[in-house]
Amino acid sequence: MSMDEKSMYDKIYRYCYYRLGQAHTAEDITQEAFLRLWESRTYREQGKALQYLYTTARHLCIDEYRRCKAQPLTQELEGQLAAEPGLEPELRLGLRQALETLEESERELLVLRYGSEIPLGELAKMLGMSRFAARRRITAALEKLRAQLD
Repeated sequence: MSMDEKSMYDKIYRYCYYRLGQAHTAEDITQEAFLRLWESRTYREQGKALQYLYTTARHLCIDEYRRCKAQPLTQELEGQLAAEPGLEPELRLGLRQALETLEESERELLVLRYGSEIPLGELAKMLGMSRFAARRRITAALEKLRAQLD
């Protein structure tokens, strides 16, 4: 596996883990996404491998979530916040409560944008919307969080 593929693997695995909260399942889905990419020459040749991987992983995670009723995304974000050094327990509790007020799609946007560090342009393409629409939805989700935390 090349260095670029290793970096993409790590990003896709991290995304799947955030979505499902289960290391083994995240690994399986990441591998399945890569297998599908390697079977599809079109996206690799066009230089859209990462976009293809995120889209495929997203759909596989949704399927898995429906199949197993895995942990909700709120708990995954909480797990990420719990790992942050120096984050006080009161702030963690406030963030958890604020995250619960968001819709699932808003939490997913925040995970993709900030947890997986996907650039806005790639995120917009992956979700089938304009950059402006993606930015507007992310901003709205962040404003909801700020309002809940104030």
